[in-house]
Amino acid sequence: MALINTIREKSGWAVGAIVIGLLLFMVGGDLFTGQNSFFGRSDRSVGEIAGQEIDYDEFNATLEQAKQAFIQQQGRQPDEQAMGYLREQAWNQMLYRIAFQKQFDKLGLTVSDDELTDMVQGTNIHPSIRQAFTDSTGQFDVLKVKEYLRNLDKMDPQAQAAFANFEQNLRPERLGQKYTNLLKMSTYVTSAEAKRFNEGMMAQVNLRYLFVPYFALSDSSVKVTDEQLQAYIDKNQGRFKVEDGRSIEYVSIPVTASVEDSTEIGKTVNELATQFAAAPADSVFVKLNSDNPVVPAYLTAADMPEKLREQLPLQEGKVYGPYAENGTYSLYKVTGQKTGDQSAARASHILIKSDATTPEADVAAKAKATDVLAKIKGGADFAAMARQYGSDGTTATGGDLGWFQQGRMVPEFEKAVFGASSLGLLPNLVKTSFGYHIIKVTAAPTKQTYRVATVQKSIQPTEGTRDAAYNKAQELKGQATDLESFRKAVAADKSLQKAEAKNLGRGDQAVNNLQEARPLVRWAYGADDSEGAGAKQTGDVSRVFEIGDTYVVAVLTGERSKGTADLASIKPEITALVRNELKAEQIKQKLSASKGTLEQMAQAYGSAAQVKTADNVVLGQSMIAGVGSEPTAVGRAFGLKVGQKSAPIAGEQGVFVVEPTSAQPAPPTTDVAAARQQLTAQRAARIDGLIFEALKQNADVKDNRAKFF
Repeated sequence: MALINTIREKSGWAVGAIVIGLLLFMVGGDLFTGQNSFFGRSDRSVGEIAGQEIDYDEFNATLEQAKQAFIQQQGRQPDEQAMGYLREQAWNQMLYRIAFQKQFDKLGLTVSDDELTDMVQGTNIHPSIRQAFTDSTGQFDVLKVKEYLRNLDKMDPQAQAAFANFEQNLRPERLGQKYTNLLKMSTYVTSAEAKRFNEGMMAQVNLRYLFVPYFALSDSSVKVTDEQLQAYIDKNQGRFKVEDGRSIEYVSIPVTASVEDSTEIGKTVNELATQFAAAPADSVFVKLNSDNPVVPAYLTAADMPEKLREQLPLQEGKVYGPYAENGTYSLYKVTGQKTGDQSAARASHILIKSDATTPEADVAAKAKATDVLAKIKGGADFAAMARQYGSDGTTATGGDLGWFQQGRMVPEFEKAVFGASSLGLLPNLVKTSFGYHIIKVTAAPTKQTYRVATVQKSIQPTEGTRDAAYNKAQELKGQATDLESFRKAVAADKSLQKAEAKNLGRGDQAVNNLQEARPLVRWAYGADDSEGAGAKQTGDVSRVFEIGDTYVVAVLTGERSKGTADLASIKPEITALVRNELKAEQIKQKLSASKGTLEQMAQAYGSAAQVKTADNVVLGQSMIAGVGSEPTAVGRAFGLKVGQKSAPIAGEQGVFVVEPTSAQPAPPTTDVAAARQQLTAQRAARIDGLIFEALKQNADVKDNRAKFF
């Protein structure tokens, strides 16, 4: 049974890896044919791929398989967020399945029965089979595979079905591998390309440059017309390809507990506190009454909640609380105490770090720490000194580290704190790998632990509070009949806050910070069954959606179609690009009018022009330290002679004038094969993604999933 159980467990991995993890593990069978009783009926069509209509049942079968694999792997049912991910995976699998199959057929690719046998019990064993039948010593035994197959018909139906499903995927997986390998093996790098690549990575230049950033000119000083923007789009259409999108404005009305709700829950918790104190079986009481039951456990001062720590030392048998924090009431009952194995203490510190790793920097850090320590000894406030001189994340809390247990800090720090003879400021600095510490022990080390039972009650909104939020949303819905009245109603009620979501995709699961907002997205695409499916028009107002603990009312403000983005939808983005182009022309014109050295040109231009140096600039990386990626400016620098000054260059962040001060050409490429291998590997690594995108683009995909999900 051990072997069968192993296979049953590993079939989860197999199916999971095949169905969810690797898109090339495609389910075979009659899904390729698309033949079923609903095929061709538009009301059941989930979409179309490469001219083949995808029926709802066909898609749902693939989705169900992915769902079952998820359950086997995760041990739980997928929530709505996970289901959105699985739907996307199932759709991509079908896209691969159909688009790839057409390519397989064109090329005449097949997988023989002998190949399948070889993958299971031959020489080229499938990785999943090898993993399942590898023992604890790392040895794979093909005889165990054959024994398993001989006994397969005697196993339970679940194990048989799992292996059959795995076996069914072997053929399409191998087909996909053959196809992609054909393309990968066709990747070729010429000797000239290899040499040029090597030179680009090895050639370096040191340069001086004059730089005028675009932000030196105010945006208001450069006017951009719609004609200029449209011309930019027309010139760069490939950069602005978009999918279908819908834009909305919406109001979220959260359902949050009111003061009255909190008071009501508080009364219940006060009653529980009295019962808790008298409860004979604390574990049972916690299990029956806590919203988040946890088995009572012994806690050190470092591990217990802050509210409980404030009551130290604790009294056995006493109930502490209720304490209201983060939307929860908490009760704590001390049911035992004992001496633990490790001490816990509380301390504050001021960390003074060295500016560098040199001995001189270390001496300077120590001198600074000594001076701060002397000020504290002289009466300066420790917390104020920590906020002024500290160099880690504790500066905001005045250096307070809170409680911590032995083993959680570096040894030198712990030795000082847990070896202290009294509370208060330690007289000497403590040096660790982080720097010099000034330490103040604020709570004496103790090994005392307490067994704590905890009852927690969430402060939840009542039905009355929920109804009030819903009624407010309905009131807004009643006042808003179009975009204008929606905005007017929101503006009239100061308690409402409007948000905007632009270009929601058909498959989006979230709307800004609204998670599991699929119904709202489907409404925007006219697929909300509660209102009747049909295209929505700009200005249409939605029904009241309940998304988590929030009621939402939305209005459709815009839509875009697949293709090249229209000006309105990307105007802010391209306005910045075109404005920078116009700024570049102004800056270049002014710089071109000045002569002389870079410093003289900068002086003539004004304070916005800066002259800087950049050393060891690599041609193949195109980075200028302190500025960022500037391929045009770097490329121009490598085309100049040492001491030669360029004309003004429009870059990514501003306008440059570059002047190489020294150059280090790349050494002759002695190992062309190594450079070719590196470049080939880079190209091959992109093949899988490029294949998918190319097939998707040519498959004329029509995605109608929003009608159903």
